[in-house]
Amino acid sequence: MEMLRTDFKNMLGDNVGIHGLTPAELQRLGRQASRHLKKIKEERTKGCHPFLDLPYQKGVAEMIKGIAGELRSWAKDFVVLGIGGSALGNIALHQALNPPYISGHENPRIHVIDTVDPDLFDGLLKSLDLRHTVFNVISKSGTTVETVAQFLIVRERLKDSLGNAYPKHIITITDPEDGALRRLAEREGYVQLFIPKGVGGRYSVLSPVGLLSAAVGGINIDELLMGAVEMDKSTLGGQQETVEENPAMLGACLQYLSYKRGRHITVIMPYSSALEAVGEWFCQLWAESLGKKSSLKGKVIHCGPTPVRALGPTDQHSQLQLYMEGPFDKVITFLAVEKFKSSVEIPQSPEADFRYLSGHTLAGLVEAERRGTELALTEAGRPSYTIYLPELSAFHVGGLLYMFQVQTALAGKLFGINPFDQPGVEAGKAHTSALLGKDKGTLQHAPN
Repeated sequence: MEMLRTDFKNMLGDNVGIHGLTPAELQRLGRQASRHLKKIKEERTKGCHPFLDLPYQKGVAEMIKGIAGELRSWAKDFVVLGIGGSALGNIALHQALNPPYISGHENPRIHVIDTVDPDLFDGLLKSLDLRHTVFNVISKSGTTVETVAQFLIVRERLKDSLGNAYPKHIITITDPEDGALRRLAEREGYVQLFIPKGVGGRYSVLSPVGLLSAAVGGINIDELLMGAVEMDKSTLGGQQETVEENPAMLGACLQYLSYKRGRHITVIMPYSSALEAVGEWFCQLWAESLGKKSSLKGKVIHCGPTPVRALGPTDQHSQLQLYMEGPFDKVITFLAVEKFKSSVEIPQSPEADFRYLSGHTLAGLVEAERRGTELALTEAGRPSYTIYLPELSAFHVGGLLYMFQVQTALAGKLFGINPFDQPGVEAGKAHTSALLGKDKGTLQHAPN
């Protein structure tokens, strides 16, 4: 089954002029990237980068499917309490793979609450029948202040409504060995799942962090993981050593060369509303992984492409003017779906002004808008490339997410930084906890 394909002709100087790349420099960097990719594979054999092995945890997937099946027998709502990497992957999966505007079908409704906005949070809780609601509390450290605050409120309301039956309505996902949330779950008898050691929040979508809500919501997690397995073979399997053959290597090289040319903003622009949240997920992955003050050698470099999410065709009418005529500091990545689940034919119109639309479909209109935007950018000398997904299936979405993770790890090698830590985020967490009265020195510095 075809995974995805990348059309990068509009990144080259032959198409976009002086702002384009040359095939020679792409090939040179490709050889360097290939060496880095081999290093990643060597590190993987030594136990590094455990996120790469998440698609192969069949036992965990079977356990999750068992839990999800039991929950679907009585739960009407499933609420994820988490933030950052504990939430964005969940949102991306459900927006991409579950039908929009449909609720009350055979699976529980999924809510991902990645905010402590009091009006939103209180409004959701008041709308739920707590007797038929499950809360999935996700925090690797067990001390994420937003998630802990949400959890304390939820636990109190569950106790008030359900008494001693409340523990069956809470499932925790946290560190497998220690932490405040782990100890509390043991003491109070919650169902527990775990984030594998060494897997940071933004790399955790294919762990229980993303898989549990996916399975509860009716997403086929076996196909999701199989897509990631196939992408693992296509990027790290050893058969795709040239830059054109390896989609993760190609993306990392295009982005790195663009950055070195002064294009410090990378725009990810899906032409599918279902992939809008994948763009949001990518923005965290890219920004938190690559935005670093220091190189691995300790040199202060302040590097990192700034990711921006745009949505086609919507943002053709808001952001595109800037991309067309503003600074030459951006590279555009289009995400295109070759086969939508619906096409929706545009009917014949008696009005002469509208007849040119007759015989077309909304799916065709979306692609025409993407191609029109691509052509306009190219004529203006603005580089872009397109990643095509054959369709919006669990298999293809799993492959896309895995590809972006490998691309990010490889980009970290090219930039010479650590793409797996987030010291800037941790500093903000420490200050927040201190302002609330917690000793900064006791805060556990761990990803979400």
